[in-house]
Amino acid sequence: MNNSKTLLLGGSGFLGPVILEKYPDIISVGRTAPPSYVKNKHIQIDDISDLSVLNSLDFDRVIFLIGSSNHHLINTHPTMGLDYNIIPLKKALYYFQKRKLKKFVCFTTILLYDVEKMKLPVDENQPINPYINDYVFSKYLSEEIIKFYKDKVPSIVVRFSNIYGPSKLIRPDLVPTLIQDLLSPKNEIFIWNKKPVRDFLYLDDAAEAIIKLMETDYTGIVNLGTGKSVSIGHIAEILEELSGKKIINLDKNVSGPMNFQCDISLVNKLTGWQPKHSIEEGLSLTYKQMKQWALECRWWEKQ
Repeated sequence: MNNSKTLLLGGSGFLGPVILEKYPDIISVGRTAPPSYVKNKHIQIDDISDLSVLNSLDFDRVIFLIGSSNHHLINTHPTMGLDYNIIPLKKALYYFQKRKLKKFVCFTTILLYDVEKMKLPVDENQPINPYINDYVFSKYLSEEIIKFYKDKVPSIVVRFSNIYGPSKLIRPDLVPTLIQDLLSPKNEIFIWNKKPVRDFLYLDDAAEAIIKLMETDYTGIVNLGTGKSVSIGHIAEILEELSGKKIINLDKNVSGPMNFQCDISLVNKLTGWQPKHSIEEGLSLTYKQMKQWALECRWWEKQ
């Protein structure tokens, strides 16, 4: 695939810089430029409502990463899910419907699946419950907007499992948060509960799967995870070994599924993709990179 005809909107976030660095021909588009180490061409826009700067550009594929996965914050605000996850997507698709795209890829969440009815491993046909909270509902509405434009914009909706990897951002995700705490001067590091078992996907593997999906003729929903599950307790043990610090289990009640595992047979059938990194390898790479960044960012001073 000619990646020079691919746009990525939202390249300053968690996953965007990984895709851009891995595929340097992809063009970044957004209000905020990617990190300085990303050398891809960047097109500045001031407002997603006006994408006219793209009118003369030759492209046929779009990766749409504008939005927020900060479910903790979204669930405390009446319209944040709409403002961050719905309105920008609707505005973008209104423009892209005129551009005769080959593929548009956007992202929702495996949290849509109904924990009361799902059977492991969870495939794309299992029942969903979009009314759990504001964050999940915003992702459901995103999928409905994609359906509205399905005849004009051929799209893939990727339902992500827990993705993790190095980040300088202050995020709500378990792995980056734990590593940031471990690299800070904090004396006590906590997890809420070690019992949940989830499917954790390393960012680099996610990036490769997304590019492969864009080469297919498929449109619709695709689960993206590893097809394996690991407990929060095991992740804590690996990070304890890497850092030399103890992580304390608070044994609090937590939301979300207590046991989740993606069925990734569809993405494998479409692309041949399989994740390359075990949880041990991915966490080691994440920790080493974030340790290198630690003194530069000093994120504990921003909290």
